[in-house]
Amino acid sequence: MPNRHASTEDQAVDQAVDQAADQAVDAPPSWQRFAPDLAPGSVLCSEIIPGGGHWSWRLSRGTRLRFGALGERANCALVLYAAHDHLERYNMPDTCKALHTAHLTRGHVLMSDMGRAMASITQDSLGWHDPFGALLDTPRMQAKYGRQRFETQRNAMHRSGRDGLLIEIGKYGLSARDLITPVNLFSRVVVDPEGRFDFDARRRVLGHSVELRCDIDLIVALSCAPHPLDPRPDYAPGPLGIAAWRSGPAAPEDFCRNWRPQCARAMHNSDVFARC
Repeated sequence: MPNRHASTEDQAVDQAVDQAADQAVDAPPSWQRFAPDLAPGSVLCSEIIPGGGHWSWRLSRGTRLRFGALGERANCALVLYAAHDHLERYNMPDTCKALHTAHLTRGHVLMSDMGRAMASITQDSLGWHDPFGALLDTPRMQAKYGRQRFETQRNAMHRSGRDGLLIEIGKYGLSARDLITPVNLFSRVVVDPEGRFDFDARRRVLGHSVELRCDIDLIVALSCAPHPLDPRPDYAPGPLGIAAWRSGPAAPEDFCRNWRPQCARAMHNSDVFARC
C-alpha cells in the first residue's frame, strides 16, 4: 500500500528501486518458461527448482503462486505456516474433513486448525493432488535409491523431501517437531481394492500447472523430492517452476469462497483476521 505521507521525491526513489529490481541481472525471467501469459511487470519473483531441490518464501495475503511441472516426474511437497504465528499451520485432517474430499483441486481451501483459510487453489489443470502421501525420508530414500554423498555427487546427490523441508523451515526458526503433513502437488494417489494407497505412475504431468492464492500472510516451503509412494526405481524427480504475483484477496464472488459453505466460513475468518 502506498504511503500517502511520503514526498514525491521519496515515491520517485521507491519507483526507481522497484524498476532496478525488475531489471536485476541476477533475476532472470524464469516464469517465461512455464507461465508466459503473466505480465512481466506483475511478477514479484520466479524460480526454477531442480528435481530434489527445495524453496521457501514469506508471502503476503493476496499473493498468488503458480507451480509448473517441468518434468514428467515432478512432485511438490508443500507446507504452509502463518507468518504472524508459526504455531498456526496447514492442517490436513481439518481441510479434508471440511471439504469432504480425499484429493485437492480447484475451489479447495487449505485450512489451519484455527478455522482460517490459509491458501486457496484458484486454478488447476490436473484435477487431483495428493494430501495423504506424506514425505520421503532419508532412510527410505537410501533403501530405495541407494546412498549418495555430497562429496562424490555434488549437486546431483539425493535429498529426501523431509530433509529438504527441514532445511527450509529451519530458516524461520522451525524444527522437526514443527514438520507437518504436506500437500503433494502433481501426484495422484488412489486406494486399491485391498485398501492400500496406490501411486499413479502413468499420469502425465509435464506442462501442467496449479495456482495457489495466499489468504493470510504465509511462510510457504516446498521440496521437489520424489513422492514416497512413487514405485519407479531411479531417483529422477522433475524440476518445478514457481512464479509469484499480487492478485489481491478473494472477492465476494470468488470461486473458492463459494465452492462450499465451509470454504466461505474459513475465508470469512481470514478476512476478519486481516482487518483486525
